[in-house]
Amino acid sequence: MRISWIGHSCFAVDAKDTRIVMDPFSADVPYEFPVLTADVVTVSHEHEDHNAAARVQGRPVAVCGAGTHRVGRLEIVGIASSHGTGGGEDRGPNTIFAFTLEGVRLAHLGDLGMPLDALQLEALRDAQVLFVPVGGYYTIDAAQAARIVQQLPNLRVAFPMHYRTDRIGEWPIASVDEFLRTMDNVRHIEDSGVELTKHTLPETLEVWVLGYA
Repeated sequence: MRISWIGHSCFAVDAKDTRIVMDPFSADVPYEFPVLTADVVTVSHEHEDHNAAARVQGRPVAVCGAGTHRVGRLEIVGIASSHGTGGGEDRGPNTIFAFTLEGVRLAHLGDLGMPLDALQLEALRDAQVLFVPVGGYYTIDAAQAARIVQQLPNLRVAFPMHYRTDRIGEWPIASVDEFLRTMDNVRHIEDSGVELTKHTLPETLEVWVLGYA
């Protein structure tokens, strides 16, 4: 499969039989949004920087909310969580999505704002690839993200997301640097996409930092 970072929290996964776009953003988010075609779009919550499913072509099925969702032969598990933060801000619900493609278990945390509880951790224990927000303010911060990464026993690749770049320099979120300082085995990938299979997963946890599309 090919995993591509479009920007912010939006990733596209192009697998052999299924194309998934996660958390597509509206035109108000200052990343370029390329032409994307998908079978499925997952939406972690109804904020415009995450729910622009209409921008994705191909008449994809939009998947929202907690529970087990089936699209063709694909099973997607939505795990209820909170967009609220430790500072007391209540930004509503957030859904974590987990699914398996080509023998690899992937999970996208959306705009998770709180540490994972025991039930959420158990639901994610098989995750091998994780898309994790690290910028703080609206979501968990670098230290909380690092803790979650360390709590998942089968995790092999973590893709940081939802952090400040030169495209969104005025947003009140941190850059990726603080998160990376807490992690070992950081791999910077110049491209916005990378190829991955169950046979090429690293043996131990690595953080892969992609360029945006």
